[in-house]
Amino acid sequence: MTPPDAIDEMNAVWRTVRPDLDPSPLDAVGRVLVLARHLEQSVEIALKPHGLSLGQFDILATLRRGGEGAKMTPTALLKSVMLSSGGMTNRLDRLETAGLLFREPDPDDRRGIVVGLTPEGKTRIDAAIETRFAEARASMPDLPPARVASLVDSLRDWLAGRFGG
Repeated sequence: MTPPDAIDEMNAVWRTVRPDLDPSPLDAVGRVLVLARHLEQSVEIALKPHGLSLGQFDILATLRRGGEGAKMTPTALLKSVMLSSGGMTNRLDRLETAGLLFREPDPDDRRGIVVGLTPEGKTRIDAAIETRFAEARASMPDLPPARVASLVDSLRDWLAGRFGG
């Protein structure tokens, strides 16, 4: 059995100072938040040699998943990567300045634009994807496959049940 951690210690204190409250939801939520911070830091470190932040990676990877020659509107990208519109514009500006993506008029909406990968953007994201997948593999806990599958199912259920997926 794993020894008590900071979340266990924090909840034990809450049970003492506020016995009227149940801190047990923090057993999961607190650990997910701490884990998310560690994982984001690990991803940022892994992507640094590619000159990409996690937010930039998400944009380029979303375009890459679209297949060869895929183009998306900034609104479609925004929904995929869950950024603010200001954050999206800033990232698109930087990626365009770096020569990793291009903007052009939307053929379906003369007021809009679409965004696509440049050849350099495709090369960069393909290399970064390999790094990202290796980093994710290295970040996984050393658990039997059945426990990992159970963890994945539980997280999927949590996301779908509380946040719609």
